[in-house]
Amino acid sequence: MKPNYISNQVASDKYASFEQMPMSTFRKTSLVAGIFYLITFVSIPTISIYSSVHEQNYLLNGGPDTATIIGGILEIIVALASIGSAVALYPVLKKQNEGFALGLVASRILEASTMFVGVAFILSVVTLKRAGAGADSLVVSHALVALYDRIFLLGQSFMPAINDLLLGILLYQSRLVPRTLSLIGIIGAVPLIVGYFAVMFGFIGQHDALSGLAALLVALFEFSLGIYLVVKGFSNSASIKSA
Repeated sequence: MKPNYISNQVASDKYASFEQMPMSTFRKTSLVAGIFYLITFVSIPTISIYSSVHEQNYLLNGGPDTATIIGGILEIIVALASIGSAVALYPVLKKQNEGFALGLVASRILEASTMFVGVAFILSVVTLKRAGAGADSLVVSHALVALYDRIFLLGQSFMPAINDLLLGILLYQSRLVPRTLSLIGIIGAVPLIVGYFAVMFGFIGQHDALSGLAALLVALFEFSLGIYLVVKGFSNSASIKSA
């Protein structure tokens, strides 16, 4: 009879290698992690949702703020899913390299923290508008939006590169997914880091096409990884012996 496990974390701690882990635990880990990775893409619409906040006279517009608030909620969901993806993978990845696996969790938490702060900036602008702030508060509004753009650049441009570099290396070494997929994450981190510094030093604009292209491989890696983990699970799960 198979033993019951309180959680993936408790179960995985009983096994020193992938091959000793129960297949059910192994599959649940990949499924949960995959779902979390797919959830991180729900904030894509915020690119257009926040366009109104970037308008020069946003505070003076009489339109509703519902879309902006929804954008903030979506970013909060993504922040929590980002942490969840790293925590879900940690019991498995630590068997390859505990330091790197812990680094991935830490970097994901840091990324999520910047997203929470960014949402606070955006919702502060909404608060000013609802409070009836006039033209004299436009400078404050513009400053808050500028702070959001800057922390977005750090949290959702630079940190994902660090995350995927760590994750790509761990997956490549462990062969938990096809190495081609792992390489996309490793290689994709490079143009994203270069793009980040290019924006920082003013060589390209934050919203330029080149800036978007720099993030293309990382986005492809995370979306493909989410699909792969949900549909197929870890590559060597077939070799895992049930307890």
